Amino acid sequence: MKMERRKAGVQIGTALALGLALRLLFVVHTPRIAGDTLIYGDIAKNWMQHGVYGFSQTASGPVPTLIRLPGYPLFLALCFGIFGADHYRAVMVVQCLIDLVTCLLVADLARRLFGRRAGMVVLWLAALCPFTANYVAAPLTETLSLLCIAVAFWGMERWRAAGLGWNRWLWMIAVALAYAVLLRPEQGLLAAAVVPGMLWMELRGRKGELAGAVAPVLVAAVCVVLPLVPWTARNWRTFHVFEPLAPRYATDPGEIVSRGFQRWYKSWGIDFVSTENVYWNWDSATIDVADIPTRAFDSEEQYTRTAALISKYNVETTATPELDAAFDALAKERIADDPLRYYVALPVGRLVNMLLRPRTEMMEIDLEWWRWKHPAKTVFAGAYALLNFAYLALGVFGLWRWRRERWDAPLAWAMVAFVVLRCAMLLTLDNSEPRYTLEFFPLLLVWSGALFAGRDGLFTRENSSV
Repeated sequence: MKMERRKAGVQIGTALALGLALRLLFVVHTPRIAGDTLIYGDIAKNWMQHGVYGFSQTASGPVPTLIRLPGYPLFLALCFGIFGADHYRAVMVVQCLIDLVTCLLVADLARRLFGRRAGMVVLWLAALCPFTANYVAAPLTETLSLLCIAVAFWGMERWRAAGLGWNRWLWMIAVALAYAVLLRPEQGLLAAAVVPGMLWMELRGRKGELAGAVAPVLVAAVCVVLPLVPWTARNWRTFHVFEPLAPRYATDPGEIVSRGFQRWYKSWGIDFVSTENVYWNWDSATIDVADIPTRAFDSEEQYTRTAALISKYNVETTATPELDAAFDALAKERIADDPLRYYVALPVGRLVNMLLRPRTEMMEIDLEWWRWKHPAKTVFAGAYALLNFAYLALGVFGLWRWRRERWDAPLAWAMVAFVVLRCAMLLTLDNSEPRYTLEFFPLLLVWSGALFAGRDGLFTRENSSV
């Protein structure tokens, strides 16, 4: 027994050491401090130094904002307080350690469900996963969101094993769900999947004791919402608007929302290339009509009108109500021409693109990686796409095996519900970004463990979280 434990300890230590080396490699060679990172950083510094949750836009002081929830700025403020303002490299190293904790949690959950061998395999798969590892080198919400997902589902299993009811695992789940919502507004979907699963567990475990079953879950659900109360009150006091989360289009009250342009983009946009070259450039930089694919035009006349609008926009690179109305008219024409394309085909295409595109968006690799401009980079991106597909396939086949052997567990259904809910949400988005599907990886990793179940995890009732 001692020998087995020592051997397992060596394997765990080796996996974590190599996982740390991989993450530090990304930190050294592909750090990304731009875009949203600087937005979060600016908010964090103004919050620390001036007590204002806002941007450094005027000489008179920071300007309040509500376009980002306070979860990640709070994390950055803590890091800046310890390591110094703008020390993003230190933030990345902290995120390396956080991501390794996520690896341990998904591995331990797989161990509890499918046995020790499955747990060890999942640990290696998680520690050496380059897609999640890459994001530690970008001070963004992804690393912390993955941790919250892992804690929530790992906590569910620990809570069940501890006998449900009132115990420390209940509070751990509540904290994970609450902080997940403070990181990103759509992470409320995590609570929407986990809380019903917890209630299901309680009702099955306490037959005939409805009040005793509901009370702990209800309290946990209230705890998820509580942190949003001061945020909502602050937004009402500062901006006189009811905003319990963050605006969908990341605009402060009074700012123009170009819904016409966004509807037009949604009538043809699928790939991340168009997101970066067209969608993100609107109201800030020029747009090259050559970057708009031919599927954006149903006729030569539409192309001519679109090119004229783009040319007019490029003079000032500023969104105006007139331009927005003109793009909205184009969008309405395209939707009327083919509503099935707008409401079904394109949303599914965007979701598939987010799932299967090579996850090289954080690297110095051409967005149109398939064009063979840089052969070595094209080959690398292609290999990355295959590796991404392999992780997806392992997770899907693992889930299928779990389902065939025995899955009547609320935990399993909660996991599937989270993926389904998130996919449904992604179908509503205007733009395609691969990082939006990164949240699936903790669950894919756990599910892959079903393919490596050992003798101590053969889907018995004790190991299936019933």
